[in-house]
Amino acid sequence: MESPPLQGIRVVEFSHMVMGPSTGAILADLGADVIKVEPLGGDRTRRLLGSGAGYFPMFNRNKRSICIDLKSESGLAVAKRLIGEADVLIENFRPGALERLGLGPDGFPESNPGLIYYSAKGFLSGPYEHRSALDEVAQMMGGLAYMTGPPGRPLRAGASVIDIAGGMFGAIGIMAALLRRQEGGNGAVVRSSLYETTAYVVGQHMAQMAVTGEAARPMPDRVSAWAIYDVFETAHPGEQVFIGVVSDSQWQSFVGTFDLGSIGSDPAFEKNNDRVKARDVILPVVRDIMARHTRADLLAKLEAAAVAFAPIARPEDLFDDTHLNANGTLVDLTLNDGRKVKLPTTPVELDGALPSVRRDIPHPGADAEQILADIGYSDAEIAELLARQVIGSTRPAAGEEN
Repeated sequence: MESPPLQGIRVVEFSHMVMGPSTGAILADLGADVIKVEPLGGDRTRRLLGSGAGYFPMFNRNKRSICIDLKSESGLAVAKRLIGEADVLIENFRPGALERLGLGPDGFPESNPGLIYYSAKGFLSGPYEHRSALDEVAQMMGGLAYMTGPPGRPLRAGASVIDIAGGMFGAIGIMAALLRRQEGGNGAVVRSSLYETTAYVVGQHMAQMAVTGEAARPMPDRVSAWAIYDVFETAHPGEQVFIGVVSDSQWQSFVGTFDLGSIGSDPAFEKNNDRVKARDVILPVVRDIMARHTRADLLAKLEAAAVAFAPIARPEDLFDDTHLNANGTLVDLTLNDGRKVKLPTTPVELDGALPSVRRDIPHPGADAEQILADIGYSDAEIAELLARQVIGSTRPAAGEEN
């Protein structure tokens, strides 16, 4: 990407965990100068264990970091000065948290009338808006967990899909507000949320109910729209393949590649809906045939047949994926403890190129002095702020990890 589209846009990010940082990561990947404001000692997200251990490295590349003591008067002054110089503010704290510090959306109409103030929240305006929420809370109350697990066992999706989708909607709203501002408008207050994002995601199931009069069944118990749309075992245990034959032309190609015997040549199965009704007849035959092939052999045949297919992979398998490594989706990053890693960039091609890494994952406060200089602080003022610990140290001690 020769000239990133958001180059020249400055973003100040007061956020942690996933939703807010994912918004900032998208804007940063697209060229914005994203300044991550962390508390002294660094964002606590850096130190999460278990399933949270990957949050910080995944969503904070291409950002600069400054650690500020927002409990001090001098720290608040630094934050206000940063916001005064920004095009966009991102925050995802509890409702009212930044307002109590004087950093709410009503605090900058005169000092920065063009500011785009984005809040990532649990709920949009309405009776629930003051509640706290998490990705899992939204999935449970929004029907997504019901659709994911088997009947009676609601199950959250296997990634922070609502946090990330909510962050994507935030980035869309921010860019729309920037475009409107460019056409002569002022700034804007933009909000996206977990709950309403979940409602949008399950909207297709709501529409199904509206159209058919029948409630959608959980995915493990659903009635598929196609006869062959499932996971199949291969000759090697554990090497499974998903196959989807979703049109009449794909059916012809599929039976031309695999000998299904009389089923493949029977004109009664030429039309999709007839095949769906005969699923109990067709699937056992297909399962038997798939189980005679190795996965590698199946993948080659399925690709030649031009039907939808996928090897069942684990997230760690993607590190070695030929396609992702060839097209630049996996970018080189360095964890704060010095280990090298490859992680996915924002999956948007512009002029045939994916976003690259301009800045590695930042150490806590690593860019503080340069950021302060950028907004007009003198060397003496910067030294004083550091000495008084209003601004945190620029790098962790040797050997310290995230």
